[in-house]
Amino acid sequence: MSATNTSTLSLRVPMKPNGHVATNLLASEWTKIRSVRSTYWTLLAAVGATIGLSAIVCAVFVSQYAKLKPADKAAFHAASVSLTGALLAQLAIAVLGVLVVTSEYGSGMIRTTLAAVPRRISVLAAKAAVFGAVTMAVATVACFAAFFIGQGILSAKDIGVDIGSPHALRTVLATSLYLTILGLLALGIGTVIRKTAGAISAVVGMIFVLPVVASFLPSSMEAIQKFLPSNAAQSILNGGSNARSGVEWLSPWAGLGVFFLYAIVALGAGALSFVRRDA
Repeated sequence: MSATNTSTLSLRVPMKPNGHVATNLLASEWTKIRSVRSTYWTLLAAVGATIGLSAIVCAVFVSQYAKLKPADKAAFHAASVSLTGALLAQLAIAVLGVLVVTSEYGSGMIRTTLAAVPRRISVLAAKAAVFGAVTMAVATVACFAAFFIGQGILSAKDIGVDIGSPHALRTVLATSLYLTILGLLALGIGTVIRKTAGAISAVVGMIFVLPVVASFLPSSMEAIQKFLPSNAAQSILNGGSNARSGVEWLSPWAGLGVFFLYAIVALGAGALSFVRRDA
């Protein structure tokens, strides 16, 4: 009798997730992300943009450097210039962040996932962890490659720097962090909207359109521009300069911190939506 009661009780009490469950869930998300062609194409586009566009910009600076005004030469930051391609790569990373979630909703696979793992927060956390790790690894390699290739081009005019120069390593690492956080922000927005086109439009509007709209605000409100998502994060590319176009910008790490808060809010909203809404 006691054995029967114990068995019945064990069925009624939900088992707590253990290390094996977490490992299996991460492995499942890793299988999903690497078995989809869009992952490879978007990451390849991000790497190509980071390295290719940066190299082109560096070559243009080398060819035009002698014609630059003294003020422009003084403001020139070699590490930042060699990472200009990240500004275009962010679009590919944002698209991939959205697709990590919305592709499952579009195919209906999300129902299978939730049937196997009912704990929705664990599912979203695993998606964010795997995607964040993949993006960080790819972005770091691409940023270092862009930096060294760019400096090799800039050295033709003796205006290149090495990785040990002031702010150089910080610029490379922070740029890769920015791309990773942007991907997580897009993942959160994708979880809320669930539709690929709508989520991508929302991310593009936030990163590219919102700063343009804010530029039309009265001069008395210019101070808020530095807290916009893209402006806060891309201040890392200022190379230590806090002023640009007459507007006071956040310091690089402060800007990255503000952008990280945007990503936390997006992921929090995504988690709330994921738990409360039907699949």
